[in-house]
Amino acid sequence: MVQKGPCSAVKVLPMSPSLLLSAASRAAVLLLVLTVGGCDGAGAGAKVEPGKGAELALVQRVMSEVEKTYVKKVTEKELAEDALKGMLTRLDPHSDYLDERQYKEMVSVTRGRFGGIGIELTLEAGVPQVIAPIDGTPAAAAGIEPGDRIVRIDGQATSGMNAEEIVERLRGAVGTRVKLTIDRKGKPQFSVILTRAVIHVASVKSALEPDHIGYARLTSFVESTPPDLGAAIARLKRKAGGRLNGFILDLRNNPGGLLDAAVSVAGDFLDGGTVVTTRGRHADDDRAYTAPLSGDLLHGVPLVVLVNSASASASEIVAGALQDHRRGVIMGTRSFGKGSVQSIIPLDSEGALRLTTALYYTPSGRSIQDRGIEPNIIVPLPKDEQVANAMITHERDLFGAFKNTGPLPGSKAGAPGRAGKAAGSERRPIKPILIGTKKDAQLKAAILYLEQRAGRGKRARSG
Repeated sequence: MVQKGPCSAVKVLPMSPSLLLSAASRAAVLLLVLTVGGCDGAGAGAKVEPGKGAELALVQRVMSEVEKTYVKKVTEKELAEDALKGMLTRLDPHSDYLDERQYKEMVSVTRGRFGGIGIELTLEAGVPQVIAPIDGTPAAAAGIEPGDRIVRIDGQATSGMNAEEIVERLRGAVGTRVKLTIDRKGKPQFSVILTRAVIHVASVKSALEPDHIGYARLTSFVESTPPDLGAAIARLKRKAGGRLNGFILDLRNNPGGLLDAAVSVAGDFLDGGTVVTTRGRHADDDRAYTAPLSGDLLHGVPLVVLVNSASASASEIVAGALQDHRRGVIMGTRSFGKGSVQSIIPLDSEGALRLTTALYYTPSGRSIQDRGIEPNIIVPLPKDEQVANAMITHERDLFGAFKNTGPLPGSKAGAPGRAGKAAGSERRPIKPILIGTKKDAQLKAAILYLEQRAGRGKRARSG
């Protein structure tokens, strides 16, 4: 999300962190309520004159009629909020309105701490669908999987609920319980009871793989991600005796987050250069984000970046930057394809507006909107590792999504090379429980690639 100011795909608050929300991320933060003011009742039968303000007068007249005539009592505030919600959510899949409470909740999410059960959701055909459970949360512990459809919450059917109602029902006081009825492909519906907890998002998980190959998985891009990644790299170096032979940056199932965090993460592997460029409707909205000189914490150590169809937004910015600078080999399957920037615009005490204000481009000028990042080496996912019931789509499949507008004028952007075939696994992400384990075939492929490269390097030096 983006706030007017120096940030990224999404910007928030005076600190201006940017947030790149994938279609996927919308759920846990997907709350919409709207407010308008300064309207006097037009009165039934009031004539709407053509010209300036006629459209607003029509809205005012309809609100007045509904207030007086609708079968149930409804307030002007409720009508105004719903009208604003409808107006914004019809623009594109990512524009939205957040009231004061929702705005605060969104900020807590970007800071890596919030209350609830720990799942990211999206709405598919009017029913909440799990994008992914957050590691170490009640949802993950209960075995909730990507693609699970939540058909009831505490016995109440979810069909027809809006995002705000769903989130409100899932969140609650720490220690309280919520009952979910799950529809999982190939299984009869079942229920699970979760105990709400304070959710601390550990966005960086790391391990030292064989042959001194470092591994870091980024689950999201929040404020703490850049310093946590830096600390993880330093820790892995120490374990490896001072130098790593290779490094794997795992962005699979990462739905995005703050743009500033994405720029910082990319900068940890680059020695200067453009990370991402944003272009808006007006020239003064255009901006280029660059990496610091001598910023590569690995000093040229071979790098593999893992992506899949659930890698979106901020993840795609990082992958695209490292691919264009030829700093890393992108491996896995095609990413989600969200190439737009949302600005978070605070509205005094009335909450905030989340509005799509720009598209972003990789350093070579490529737009990944509705196309995603094509890996240099495609590694299909074995069927037994796929989330079989996943219905997660790419950005292009969302209603109202922007079409790809092509590369920046004057750029030399071209599609990166591909190797292998993604087959039917391209759209299905890996089961979260398998990521980073010995059963993770894509991780094995990345390790093998780096081991072979290190072996070639050793033979070249000895020869």
